[in-house]
Amino acid sequence: MLKLSPFKIGCLLIFGACLIFHSFGREKPTLLKALDNRISDAMFRWRGPIPSTGEVVIVDIDEQSLRRMGQWPWPRDKVAELVRDIHAAGARVTGFDAVFAEPDRTSPVRALKSLEHVLNRTVLADALSRIENDPSVEHDLMLGRAVSESPVVLGYVFHQRDDGLKDPTLRPFPSATLRLVPDSLSYPDIPLFSSYRAILNVPEIAQAETEGFFNVFPDPSGTVRKVPLLMSMDTLPYPSLALEMLRVGLGIDEVFLHASSHASGLTHDLLGISLGDHFIPTDGRGQAVVNYRGPVGIFPYLSAVDVLDGRHGKELKGKFVLIGSSAAGLLDLRATPFSNIYPGVEIQATLIDNVLAGDLFRHDLLTEIGITYSLIVIGGLLLCALLAYCGPLLGGLGGLLVLLFTVWGNYRFFFLRQEMVGVTYPLLTLVILFMIVTLLNYFLEGRQRRFIRSAFSQYVSPQLVSRLEKNPGKVSLAGEQKDLTVFFTDIRNFTSIAEELEAENLAQLMNEILSLESDLIMINSGMVDKYIGDAVMAIWGAPLDDPDHPTHAVRAALQIMRKLLETRPLWKERGWPDIDIGIGINSGIMSVGNFGSRQRIEYTAIGDAVNLAARLEGSNKLYGTNILIAESTRAALGEKFFCRHVDIVRVKGKNRPVSIYEPLLEGSPEAELRREVEEFEEAVRHYRQGHFETAGSSMERLYRQHPLPLYGVYLRRIEAFRKSPPPGDWDGVYTFSHK
Repeated sequence: MLKLSPFKIGCLLIFGACLIFHSFGREKPTLLKALDNRISDAMFRWRGPIPSTGEVVIVDIDEQSLRRMGQWPWPRDKVAELVRDIHAAGARVTGFDAVFAEPDRTSPVRALKSLEHVLNRTVLADALSRIENDPSVEHDLMLGRAVSESPVVLGYVFHQRDDGLKDPTLRPFPSATLRLVPDSLSYPDIPLFSSYRAILNVPEIAQAETEGFFNVFPDPSGTVRKVPLLMSMDTLPYPSLALEMLRVGLGIDEVFLHASSHASGLTHDLLGISLGDHFIPTDGRGQAVVNYRGPVGIFPYLSAVDVLDGRHGKELKGKFVLIGSSAAGLLDLRATPFSNIYPGVEIQATLIDNVLAGDLFRHDLLTEIGITYSLIVIGGLLLCALLAYCGPLLGGLGGLLVLLFTVWGNYRFFFLRQEMVGVTYPLLTLVILFMIVTLLNYFLEGRQRRFIRSAFSQYVSPQLVSRLEKNPGKVSLAGEQKDLTVFFTDIRNFTSIAEELEAENLAQLMNEILSLESDLIMINSGMVDKYIGDAVMAIWGAPLDDPDHPTHAVRAALQIMRKLLETRPLWKERGWPDIDIGIGINSGIMSVGNFGSRQRIEYTAIGDAVNLAARLEGSNKLYGTNILIAESTRAALGEKFFCRHVDIVRVKGKNRPVSIYEPLLEGSPEAELRREVEEFEEAVRHYRQGHFETAGSSMERLYRQHPLPLYGVYLRRIEAFRKSPPPGDWDGVYTFSHK
């Protein structure tokens, strides 16, 4: 059965996430769209306000104007005066973010008609015939003449719901010439927002050069993020107020609508609109994504009454002027990424300013698809690798960095370059991956880590346990061949010591000795493999690899002996006997893993190399030494330790002789010790060559100066060979007759 690791399962989840994203097609789920919008709103706030081009000005029907002129709508003669004042100031074009759908109630004609019940019919008819068609007293006609004499774009509103009030003869009449590219398509092929009827200005006012709708459509959250530049009624497209103001202000007659040559379902998505040298990117339905400049007040607001009083003439010269209202009572307030209370007229101003600056947001579906797949695959693989192989802390931090980099990268490389790229789906994918892989690590890899902790926490240092938990894959619990160093230690004359001490004192002594040895073994990266009565077996190089395992083992042995010398006086004060130990160390290839019976297994090492270390531990008794190491360990130490060559031996059951050494200290020795060791090793060479007289003289001199048991061993051998020389094929190797 194929074993799936958390990393492999994470890869399968990545593949599944890609398939799900592919199934979305061109339309993401509403929830993902909403989350994408929230992220883009946050990016607007991170970026903060940016200046406008200074080309757009708002003449505001503000609270000050309403207080002086009265409630809106004002008498149309005052509005006509406002239009003439703006034109006289040299405005490039004026647009109304308002619709005059009803006749002016304050016009003299309507005033006279309201008095027909008190006036003589003949007098009333005569008066009406004199003024009814006189633009000097009819307010609607006054406004109609004013807008016809100036570059003005009147506003109107599309009504989308069928309310049964449609008059087929009433339709907008913009002056723009719309051309569709490619010309093989027709207007019904474009999926614009459709409307039922238009709420237009009264005929007396609708005398301007052109007109445009000012509908905006908030998304489900109530925020206006896109503004339609075109809408259709009876299959014909109509331009918006902002688009017509730009066209008139720039002196352009033709507007080109660029549609995709490839159908999306039954329609061809709109790609953008060309207005002279300006290309306006849109979504498939003709909506422009607004690049909001900031909170309310980024654009200059000029109070309408101040304009009527002749102020602000310089501010209007050569500008795109929008007449609208920021007054709360007029209910033309919207929500934007910067504010929940934002005048609708400033949305139109922002759109015009975006086109003039050329910084409208673009949304390229192919770019978003490519970025999404890249983030899911690359970010997902990186996240899975971090979580699977770097442990929970590093994995968690790495995962957080991946998520933060995704958002930051979208902001830095796309948003600030006016490109809208949705990253909610890859972010959710990465979060789900993080949660699932983390749980899998806990239940699958965590099980192995918990086993490792329970199996090794008593036998290796906490640092090694931590490394094992972080890298459980590096621990092979099955048998394997590895280059290791194995270490045996044993208490000398333990039987007699046990007879001398009471059970309680013996237990305390044993615990202190074994604790001393175990602590130093673990401090030096070793693993306490087992306690065998008064003996300890330890391993270096397993379960975790340790390239310096011989060094660590010998260092631990020297530290144990040094600590033992420091502790003996304390034990003597308690009435305990002197404690001496022997240590045997060997390095080589051995089998390591879980070995045992069906009922009980343990992690240990076995093999000839292990047996040799055990033999060396026992050989200390013969040479009067405390630490003996095999030639393989000595060769691996290099110059790190100063060692004395002790002998060449043939242990019981083995034919190949082995050189054994006694490590004396770490680092370089003093000159006197170096001379002593060199003299001893020279005497041993004479001994092996059969020059027993020369060897004996040197050894006797050494023994007088330094009465070591080792020198005594060689003196006895030399004396025996003097009396009874060895056979002619003697090779100088000492053969052990016992284990």
